[in-house]
Amino acid sequence: MSNYTVFPTPPILERDHPDPNLTQESGEPASEANPSLPKLITKAASKQTYYTIRFLVDRDWVLDALRAYAYFRWVDGYLDEKLSVKSERLAFVERQRALLNCVYQGKVLRDVTAEERILVDLVRSDKEPSSGLQSYIRNMMAVMAFDANRRGRLISQQELTQYSKYLSIAVTEALHYFIGHDDPSPHIPTRYLAVTAAHITHMLRDTVEDVTTGYFNLPYEFLDVRDLDPCDVTSDSYKVWVKNRTQLARTCFKAGKGYLAQVKNLRCRFAGYAYTARFEEVLNAIEHEGYQLRPAYLQRKNLSGGLRMSWSILSILFKGHIRGKS
Repeated sequence: MSNYTVFPTPPILERDHPDPNLTQESGEPASEANPSLPKLITKAASKQTYYTIRFLVDRDWVLDALRAYAYFRWVDGYLDEKLSVKSERLAFVERQRALLNCVYQGKVLRDVTAEERILVDLVRSDKEPSSGLQSYIRNMMAVMAFDANRRGRLISQQELTQYSKYLSIAVTEALHYFIGHDDPSPHIPTRYLAVTAAHITHMLRDTVEDVTTGYFNLPYEFLDVRDLDPCDVTSDSYKVWVKNRTQLARTCFKAGKGYLAQVKNLRCRFAGYAYTARFEEVLNAIEHEGYQLRPAYLQRKNLSGGLRMSWSILSILFKGHIRGKS
């Protein structure tokens, strides 16, 4: 669904069968990945993410943050660009899951690709039991597995809700793990809602492009009730769905920003507000255009959009600072 640098093809395994070449009983462990590779992948995929990591992430966690982002960008891009057959996509994800479990179990590895070694290095850096990093990795792997399986088929409302849950937990836990790592964060019911709202908006933003590649971002229950073709994004019924999701995203953003206002670490709060502001600009455009989706939304790239987002972030931070003083 996004554009990535094309990387060498890793070996593909038969689904649900262990890879005999993935582990070994003895010998040297897989060597570390080229330390510049996570940086190269991240910068090529998203300069905004690269500079966010560089300037906001805790200094001791920058390399791991780059690894965490780069590895899943590679996986996501590989699933989209290189594997058109469902069985191959599922086998690829199964390999990544097996690799993840092997590393957490402390097994010695061999025959992993340069990109897979990014995951190996990332997991080996995780010294905390039940860490936010492990939550990020496992939930993002679930996101990748769902995308690998859903391409070309309709999904249910339950699946859609679970999909957003995986993504929301992953991103939120990564935010707190890498930015303000040692500062406690609130564990309250609204913890994941800002990212839930962003994910809802992200799916709306990418709908037109996704439909052309076989990803359908609305549930079959809605399609059945409305007798709607999932590709008919210009229909009035589709606009009803877009309006409903936009309103839900607004509600989640409001609650999510209330959560962010309680986050102690200022850099973490700023990163959270910046993340949400990008997507709120997209919602503004969708609402302004009567819930008719279009192929691309460039508000976040132009000057006026950037200024509006900056003002929004600064206003929220200032209000949060005043509340903290009162």
